[in-house]
Amino acid sequence: MNSKTHRMAIADLALPGVCGLHPYEPGKPVDELERELGLSNIIKLASNENPLGPSLKVTEAITNELSELSRYPDGNGFALKQVLADKHSVSIEQVTIGNGSNDILELLTRAFVSPENEVVFSQHAFAVYPIVTQAVGAKAVVVPAKDWGNDLDAMLAAMTDKTRVVFVANPNNPTGTCIAKNALKDFINAVPDHVIVVIDEAYFEYAQDLFPDFESAEHYLSQAPNLIVTRTFSKAYGLAALRIGYSLSSVEITDFLNRVRQPFNVNSLAMAAAIAALDDVQHLADSLSLNRSGLEQYHQACIELGLEWIPTSANFICINVKQNGRDVFDKLLHKGVIVRPVDNYEMPEFIRVTVGSEVENQRCIDALTEVLQS
Repeated sequence: MNSKTHRMAIADLALPGVCGLHPYEPGKPVDELERELGLSNIIKLASNENPLGPSLKVTEAITNELSELSRYPDGNGFALKQVLADKHSVSIEQVTIGNGSNDILELLTRAFVSPENEVVFSQHAFAVYPIVTQAVGAKAVVVPAKDWGNDLDAMLAAMTDKTRVVFVANPNNPTGTCIAKNALKDFINAVPDHVIVVIDEAYFEYAQDLFPDFESAEHYLSQAPNLIVTRTFSKAYGLAALRIGYSLSSVEITDFLNRVRQPFNVNSLAMAAAIAALDDVQHLADSLSLNRSGLEQYHQACIELGLEWIPTSANFICINVKQNGRDVFDKLLHKGVIVRPVDNYEMPEFIRVTVGSEVENQRCIDALTEVLQS
């Protein structure tokens, strides 16, 4: 066969699950919008970032680490893992750190899921769940949502002998819904032993502040060896650019995650920043306070505009704009306001808005008012 005239299509070489994937759609970067529309003074409320940014303790820790940039980081992340182990009252062998919590979700899927397996998660759930599932060739079992959140009973019913992992985001992204503690406890206890339960608590700090009946799944680690809880420093701690997250699990699960983890998957600046962030209790309190007041701004605006929203326990709010949400997103872009369309989450009439500073929130509200009344 003449290779020059009968070339193999690259798509034929890719795994079937990967062929069916679409790349993750991040929030639109500010500089990209500046280039496209020639705008300035743009605000980005699309990626659930902390408007206060990192604390001064974090920037000082990063500065102190700069002289060591020529050195590889500690591949075991001992210092950060020890701080996290102490904070959560677990052994250091139960802590895994990752390049964002997304990294750990992928590590777990690579370690435990094969093409013969199934992975269960909810409709309107975090886009990374189908990505990591299909990337390993497994079958995604998507359970219809209940009140925009996880229907735990239906998820249990969807599990079979082939199920290997169930993903539960609490609070859920992009809807912001939260699971009451007794319901979560009953669910964890009811999941079969052959299924690894992933409780994704990326918005834990906000939920603890906003949802009175919230309880972290970390309290059930000693009872459930098939449980893993993931957290991130990208949201409440303001370290999104550094990509740093972690998980708590049984020693056995951690061991297998480390077997597939890439060497030096977390950089030195990120680890130093994370340790400093955990030490700055006041900055976290200020971030949560700003979030509460910002959500109230949006609640009042929605009432005045006659719009419905999904009650949220995170630092974002999903608003039903009663028309094509992507069209509203595009119109807001032309006013220099970046939010998030969620039609790819089967929510075509919603937009997701990150809570920003008071000034940013008001600018978004004013722009949304103009768009909806035009």
